Amino acid sequence: MSNVSIRSTPTASPARLSATLALALGTFAVGTDAFVVAGFLPPMAEDLGVTTATAGWSVTVFAAAYAVLSPVLATLLARLPRRTLLIAALAVLGLANLGSALAPSMAVLLATRVLAAVGAAAYTPNAGAAAASLVRPEQRARALAVVVGGLTVATAVGVPLGNAAGHWSSWRTALGAVAGLCLLVAAVLTLIMPPVPGSPRVPLRARLAVLRRPAVLAVLPLTVLGMAAGYVAYAYSVPVLTAVHVPERSVLWMLFLYGLGAVAGNLASGWATDRLGSSTVLTTGYAAMTLALGGLAWLAASDTDAVPLVGLLVLLWGASCWCQTPPQQHRLIEVAPQEAPLVVSLNSSGIYAGIGLGSLLGGATLGSGAGPVYGLAAGLSAVALVFLRVSLRWSRPNGS
Repeated sequence: MSNVSIRSTPTASPARLSATLALALGTFAVGTDAFVVAGFLPPMAEDLGVTTATAGWSVTVFAAAYAVLSPVLATLLARLPRRTLLIAALAVLGLANLGSALAPSMAVLLATRVLAAVGAAAYTPNAGAAAASLVRPEQRARALAVVVGGLTVATAVGVPLGNAAGHWSSWRTALGAVAGLCLLVAAVLTLIMPPVPGSPRVPLRARLAVLRRPAVLAVLPLTVLGMAAGYVAYAYSVPVLTAVHVPERSVLWMLFLYGLGAVAGNLASGWATDRLGSSTVLTTGYAAMTLALGGLAWLAASDTDAVPLVGLLVLLWGASCWCQTPPQQHRLIEVAPQEAPLVVSLNSSGIYAGIGLGSLLGGATLGSGAGPVYGLAAGLSAVALVFLRVSLRWSRPNGS
């Protein structure tokens, strides 16, 4: 979340609550845009006359641009009124997706995906802060949960929706639908969202100064490494799932299992972090991810037809991948409590940097088959586990 000041309001009118729900719908649109492409990479690649690995660059460039642009845009746009900024960001995102849906070539598609990242990077960090400013102080946590819930739901259904669209309609229709949703939410916010002021500009150098702290440097790279491990195979989930003997008609249900695991893992890890500590949750998560991806690598290399086992491993994969964020945020806030908004924002950039790195590595490995893709992902998750245990020596001893 960006460094946006949160100002209390004396009452929470129905209009303000409706605006909060609209903001959550916006984060759902942003999240769906980020994840939906992986669901229809094969038909998109065929339509554009490129390989599936090349089409995967559309995931890589979006994630990389988001990671880089998020702190930059937070600095440049800090003084803009939140209402104006959020509406403009959704308009940019909608137009970018419309451009992606109409793209005649891979080059045009990549350009529109970078433009989409501009809109997403401007919208997501400010939506939660704006929602918190619209309600009474005692309702802020619920408002934030509602807005973040839009991203969580998108994590669960984004790729399955893309896969379904690839079967029932086309990938262009799916991106057109995301564009329509973004523009619809922008129109709704124009009508119902009250004015929300901007905040003082914090120089980018000041935002990034926290990276000089050894404790932060011991924690933040794990976000990149862990998300890369989870996304090596997930960016190419359709071809690598069919490689473990999942019938094409069942891939959609496997993607829903991954999403179910992602939501459950995210919710459970928040509860477990408060009770067991961050290091315990992360250790369990990376061990589980290594097991799940290693099991899928073994199935891809064998002739074993075990769809129920694949389903169980995919569920575990989703849960272990998305259990990382709450404990990582907890660790960062512990080591830099005075800069909590900054380190949480940097962690968000780290998530997208990891997604970009993972999809890049997955695309480079895809030509060798699904087994090496899963094997590389399992290896990275094992490295993440080792990095975690070593980095605890430089972060706070209670790990946590």
